Amino acid sequence: MEQVLRVIIELLTFGTVFAATIAIWNSAREVWKLRRRLGLEAVIPLAGGGAPGETLLPGRELTNRFLKWVQSSTSISNAEERRKLRRDLALAGFESPSAPVWYVVIRFGLAIALPILFLVVMPMLSVPLNGTAQVVWPLMLCFVGLIAPRSFIDRRAASRRTRLEFEFPDALDLMVVCVEAGLSLEAAFVRVGQEVDSSHPRIAQEFGRVSEELRAGRIRADALRAMSDRADVAGVRSFTNLLIQTEALGTSIAQTLRTYSVEMRDGRLLRAEEKALRIPVLMTVPLVACILPVIITSLLLPAIIDVVRTLLPALMASHGG
Repeated sequence: MEQVLRVIIELLTFGTVFAATIAIWNSAREVWKLRRRLGLEAVIPLAGGGAPGETLLPGRELTNRFLKWVQSSTSISNAEERRKLRRDLALAGFESPSAPVWYVVIRFGLAIALPILFLVVMPMLSVPLNGTAQVVWPLMLCFVGLIAPRSFIDRRAASRRTRLEFEFPDALDLMVVCVEAGLSLEAAFVRVGQEVDSSHPRIAQEFGRVSEELRAGRIRADALRAMSDRADVAGVRSFTNLLIQTEALGTSIAQTLRTYSVEMRDGRLLRAEEKALRIPVLMTVPLVACILPVIITSLLLPAIIDVVRTLLPALMASHGG
């Protein structure tokens, strides 16, 4: 009876904690969405090649004294270095104005905390360390702490670009349908963003930001260039340049989008065929390293056994005689 009661109490505790966590998460997400819509967390990128993290809104400077001190006393005190770091972080999905400062804090914090943690934990585990190990391992952990954040940012940015490149043709097909149905380009951005919000959230976010900037009065060319800067994908950049040229020349947007959609599909098919043709070449590595030695061994093993059982005793007998 006590065991059953204990299990019931644990289940109730787990359910309560889980429900509270979900409720807090939903509440925080709604607050974040509201703040982003009000412009408290959203970042409007500059046109003409500006970094995705740069802003046109007033009052976006840091207010925390510690963050200000970190910004003024490290390498990001240089405006050019801070702009480049902000762009890299924005491409990885970290668009907060304080992201560069927190990146520096985390980087140097790991470089200091990992060696200290190593020197504290190893004696507690009764692991003997000689003089060389006490110097080499902390230095290696310090190096790992310095390069790990940059590696994480680069991998996250590359993953985001890959997903955007994979999702964009589907969104472009929907945009072609919307424009050919009679919607304007601005309305097409809104409609496509709503349709692909669950399946392609990154494309939906970019299209939503473009539509918000256009409703706010920004020039279409500037909004499209800002989207290409944020995405940093060749397909999206070509798409925005095509729309800008189409608007400048006065040609049909629907026909242009239809032609570009077909070209993107053909390019996607060619890339898939290229990857498929690389499979035989890649298969040679495990074939030579794993399968071929097994085949050679199975073929030569009977002969080796005969040699060991027959030839070697005969040679040893003749040698002894």
